[in-house]
Formats: sequence, structure tokens, C-alpha cells
Amino acid sequence: MPALELDALEARILGVLIEKETTTPDQYPLSLNALSSGCNQKSNRDPVLELSDSEIVAGIERLRRKSLVGASHASGSRTERYKHAAGAVWQLTPGELAVIAELLLRGAQMPGELRSRADRMSRFETLEALAATLEG
Repeated sequence: MPALELDALEARILGVLIEKETTTPDQYPLSLNALSSGCNQKSNRDPVLELSDSEIVAGIERLRRKSLVGASHASGSRTERYKHAAGAVWQLTPGELAVIAELLLRGAQMPGELRSRADRMSRFETLEALAATLEG
């Protein structure tokens, strides 16, 4: 995976898009309103942020330039919806995406915490399975 730096805003947006793709697939890709709600969510986020729509749009544009986010329109809708391309760009497994999403959304964690929290997106049977993914 090529090295790439993300600022805090880009990390939050990308983490939310990865998370919501798995946890709320019926609402994915996300509208700006849904993405804003996910970025400003009070639970499962560290730190808790209060981002404006204009800040989120600026972050989306930076992620687009890095080829990590794309936009689409549902047929018959004028609302732009956003989706991540991290799995394709970095050739990641669902487990790797789950771990990255949790790290982007909550920062550094102990392996047990990370396993427990990532479990809602991808199942890790043991800490050893998580460790193998982290080393992958």
C-alpha cells in the first residue's frame, strides 16, 4: 500500500464512509447530510467533532484528488452521494478495511478493543486473527 497522509478531517470522512458501507448498506453511498451526521456522531468517535458541511465538502474534495472518494447520483435524484475507494486503491480485504475504519474513527486502541469494535464490520475470531490482519 503506498504511503499517504490524511489530515484529521480526511481521516474522519474516510473512516465514516468505510464504516457506513458495511453497517448501513441500504443508505450507502452517503448523501452530504448522512456523511455530516456520521462525521459529527457523538458515539464511536474519538475525538467528537462538530464539522460544518462546508468543511466536509472541502475534505471530500481533497480525498477525491487522492482518488479515495468518488461521487454518484442515484437515478432520478439530484443529490450527490459519496463513496470511498480505499479497498480498491489499496487492495484491502474487508477485515483490513474494518481495522482501518476503526483506527481512523477512534485512533490508537488496544488489540482487544480494536477486535471488539471492528467486529461489527468484519469478524475476527481471535486476537491472533486480528494480529495477522494488522501485520498483513
